[in-house]
Amino acid sequence: MGGNLLSNYHEVVSIILFGIGFAALLLSRNLVKKFIGLNIADTAVYLFLASKGYVLGRAAPIVSVGGHNAADYINPIPTGLILTGIVISVSVTAFAFALIVKLYNRYKTLDLDEIIALSLLEKP
Repeated sequence: MGGNLLSNYHEVVSIILFGIGFAALLLSRNLVKKFIGLNIADTAVYLFLASKGYVLGRAAPIVSVGGHNAADYINPIPTGLILTGIVISVSVTAFAFALIVKLYNRYKTLDLDEIIALSLLEKP
């Protein structure tokens, strides 16, 4: 059991990080803390995908003159997906924080329950 945890430490760390982020997302009422938890969970998924995409002993997928067999290279698709996911999550986070600032300016609180209660008290 101990040997498996030590040899798969990337996966173990990503699962722990995902648990921390998911717990923050579910248990916090503060909107900023919720989105920080979402970003931690995103990062855990990216770490997991990166650890699964790497194969020990294979080279980067840069073909040179007199190239090798395709089996000698690491698959570049997981890396491309991770980079795309990072760009999208940064964009979504920036947009979410802009919305949080707007909500704070309107309701003067970051507590989600208070924002919902105050929004229900407003006249349409």
